[in-house]
Amino acid sequence: MKKNNLILIGMPASGKSTIGVVAAKRMGYQFIDTDLLIQQQEKRLLKEIIEQEGIEGFLKIENQVNGDLDVEQAVISPGGSVIYCEEAMKHFKEIGVVVYLDVDYKEIEKRISDAAGRGVVLKEGQTLKDLYEERLPFFEKYADVTVSQEGLTINQTISTVMKYYETITNM
Repeated sequence: MKKNNLILIGMPASGKSTIGVVAAKRMGYQFIDTDLLIQQQEKRLLKEIIEQEGIEGFLKIENQVNGDLDVEQAVISPGGSVIYCEEAMKHFKEIGVVVYLDVDYKEIEKRISDAAGRGVVLKEGQTLKDLYEERLPFFEKYADVTVSQEGLTINQTISTVMKYYETITNM
């Protein structure tokens, strides 16, 4: 399989889906939200899976769904917790360019009103700030490219992501 997919990682509310849909349209690629694939496979909402299976059970399902993804010319938006899924992230590195959409914590906090209702994987007693700080090193570890959205409009972010993708893939 060619390394011709664009994979967007980042915190919940970092714009993975919004940026991904527009980038896919501009590139003529399909857009895949792997959280929706998980819900389809499991026939449950993310928050129901987390409630019923616990975090470890959810991550096992997330790892399987993302690790089994077999596509080309796609913009892929996995859930923020995919970075805990080693096999899935290894697979993503093999099939595409991984772009970390970096948004500072204060902006994430503004964008998320109900983390649990959104299906955000929070451990008992963990705050959104704790989660942000815990995930940051993983995003940086797996990213081929980091795009800081500070001071950028959504269109500027999309153009920057696409420019990096094209540079890396020589498209």
